[in-house]
Amino acid sequence: MKKLSIFVVLILSALILNSCDVNESYYYDYTPPSPPSGIQVLNGDSRVDIYWIRNRESDVAGYNIYYNYTYEGKYTLIGSTSGTQYADVDAVNGDKYYYAIAAYDYNGNESELSYDVIYSTPRPEGFNQTLFDARRFPDYAGYSFQNYSVVPFNDNYTDFFFDIYEGVPYINAWEIPAPTYIQDMGPTSDIYDVAYAPENGWIFKDYLEVYVGHTYVIWTIENKFAKIRIKSITADKIVFDWAFQLVEGEPQLKPVVKRNSARNFEKLQLAR
Repeated sequence: MKKLSIFVVLILSALILNSCDVNESYYYDYTPPSPPSGIQVLNGDSRVDIYWIRNRESDVAGYNIYYNYTYEGKYTLIGSTSGTQYADVDAVNGDKYYYAIAAYDYNGNESELSYDVIYSTPRPEGFNQTLFDARRFPDYAGYSFQNYSVVPFNDNYTDFFFDIYEGVPYINAWEIPAPTYIQDMGPTSDIYDVAYAPENGWIFKDYLEVYVGHTYVIWTIENKFAKIRIKSITADKIVFDWAFQLVEGEPQLKPVVKRNSARNFEKLQLAR
């Protein structure tokens, strides 16, 4: 009975094969997806988080992420994902990276690189830092971005210090040997809200009243930019988050996307 069943199966298989058109051609898609758009990046501490809009093509299988040190030139592949975000955790603080995204489909067709002119310069940041009132705790009232540390309010490396005068909280800056400028950027939701140091409005004041939830941008005597966001104020201290740009004269504190019409250069697909 088993042999008969096998024989019947062989006959049926042969009939099925003979009924197929051996000349039938199969469609293969050679059309690549469109370049991704809406690229955004978020500066971090030794990392850059990259986001983009999902392609509309139904056959997109994933995305390749590239970087370069200039907008033009050959880009290096650093990773792939099926989602719409990627974290470059190998980024170095103080280095500027240009990023581009390419979409690929299930047939292996890869799009051109995204047209957005997008770059990021990672920088150190810190959270929940405490400074005490300079009048009561002078050795713990100042902060140095160069050292990422609390210093005495009158230390040579002090970029700003905290002071309470007649019950009002202030952050203070020194004018000698060169002025440190501070601007109040108003209420913010977190330390990442302020994208760039402002181009104007810098008027030196040796003290500035502070408010919980406000972000303040600081222009140091080394021509570098920092920002702090006040999280809490008590009778003798403030708690704040901070970020500091290592590159002299670089106002970027969080990137802003620009748009370019095309990219006409090669992609160098080498693993980083």
